[in-house]
Amino acid sequence: MITNNAVSAIMEPDPSVENIPSLEEVTQWANGLFQAGNPAAGVATQIKEGQSGPTLVPEPMGFFPEQLKSAPSEVGPAGSCPDNGKGGEYYFLPKTPKKNSGDPPPPPSNESLGVQALRKDFPILSQKINGKPLIWFDNAATTQKPQAVIDSLNGFYSEYNSNVHRATHTMAKKATTAFENAREKVQRFLGATSLEEIVFLRGTTEAINLVAQAYGRMNIHAGDEILISQMEHHSNIVPWQMLRDEKRAVIKVIPINDRGEISLEKYKRLFTLRTRMVAISHVSNVLGTINPVAEMIQIAHAHRACVLVDGAQSVPHFPVHVKSLDADFYAFSGHKIYGPTGIGVLYGKKALLETMPPWQGGGSMIKQVTFDKTLYNNIPYKFEAGTPNVADAIGLGTAIDYLQKIGLGPIENHERHLTGYAMESLLKIPGLCVIGTALNKISVISFIMRNLSPDQAAQHLEKEGIAVRTGHHCAQPALERFGLTDTLRVSLGLYNTKEEVDTLCSVLHQLARQSQA
Repeated sequence: MITNNAVSAIMEPDPSVENIPSLEEVTQWANGLFQAGNPAAGVATQIKEGQSGPTLVPEPMGFFPEQLKSAPSEVGPAGSCPDNGKGGEYYFLPKTPKKNSGDPPPPPSNESLGVQALRKDFPILSQKINGKPLIWFDNAATTQKPQAVIDSLNGFYSEYNSNVHRATHTMAKKATTAFENAREKVQRFLGATSLEEIVFLRGTTEAINLVAQAYGRMNIHAGDEILISQMEHHSNIVPWQMLRDEKRAVIKVIPINDRGEISLEKYKRLFTLRTRMVAISHVSNVLGTINPVAEMIQIAHAHRACVLVDGAQSVPHFPVHVKSLDADFYAFSGHKIYGPTGIGVLYGKKALLETMPPWQGGGSMIKQVTFDKTLYNNIPYKFEAGTPNVADAIGLGTAIDYLQKIGLGPIENHERHLTGYAMESLLKIPGLCVIGTALNKISVISFIMRNLSPDQAAQHLEKEGIAVRTGHHCAQPALERFGLTDTLRVSLGLYNTKEEVDTLCSVLHQLARQSQA
């Protein structure tokens, strides 16, 4: 039988504790705690045959925070903390103070960013839902908009609504200037070399499809390999499957461990002479994992492979510099960074974009059209067929101005502290199982609860004015990796506060008690 003392011995080995259980015994013990209503129960190892050979895929047991916060293995139970001789700990767990080392660090403060003042910039946050103040914890799906962005949209439509380029009248000139100024803001925001590297599209999904169809069709052939990770959003899976089926290429999946992390060593072993493309998310939309994309890009380039980075969940939370990363392509969506829906960006290295054929045909993307042939426009315009989303591009530029006025560094610091505080608080709720406990994560926390479905929990939270998201989060393979079909996801933004996290956890504590009664 595994006792609390024995579990403590795993967390902090103590020679005075006898009969320290093995990791396998701990796994079996933890599974027994959560069998009722836990779709992630079971840790049997399966062997899945793939085109790159057999891959061991453990069925994880889930994360049992009140019992297990660490385990002495590189890839231990989901949520376990490695003990690699370096005393590794999650940044979001309070460091255990050594004797005579003083008090542990204080809890995070909202005032480091001036959150209460910033919240006044977002008119939607002042409303009540079911008589309770709105708590918006669905930022990974979409963020709320500051008044400055709303005003920029109203200003366009009420003052200078016009199509852009070519026309000589006053409003067209004003609209064109504002539209191209927005492109310049994106260029500076991403650290791109030139304006020609910034393509306006509907969002991350369309950007990835453009790369798959325009670059992929030209460079990927039968037998060539595309690497994507196990944690990808469907938008970074389906376009590559479509290309694979058309070209008879091969997709190889980069595995993740039970914490939701990529092993660079396993990643390296997937490369062959036929590897042409790596498509990887910078931050997982379901696990919150921050992937080591700089190292992954360097490894891919050493194997002469091209890299696309899905930055939808990264650019709202910390600074991104595409030139420093050496990314070949980088995509993000405006509505994830406090801008409008229906606008997004593809960054592509100029040399690559120049060689790529257009994906869609129509107006604006041409220089000359006859019935015999068409001469295409220069980049980036040859990828912007038809009337562009002028208003929302301008709104995106305003959102970037807003973020840069605050500073991405202070935003990252606030959100890392808030993520840590939320994780630490959730760990204290009995029967709550966190999915995705990477050592380096931000803003996204997925979990399930004992005897309570994600939908049931979300409905209770809605009654308290708390907006969260349930389902597969357009990342079904990632959840399947953890033996799940859906989770409840809390995702944080710059305007969220410690007090909102406290309210969330208070409701969840109450639900946990009720479900176990």
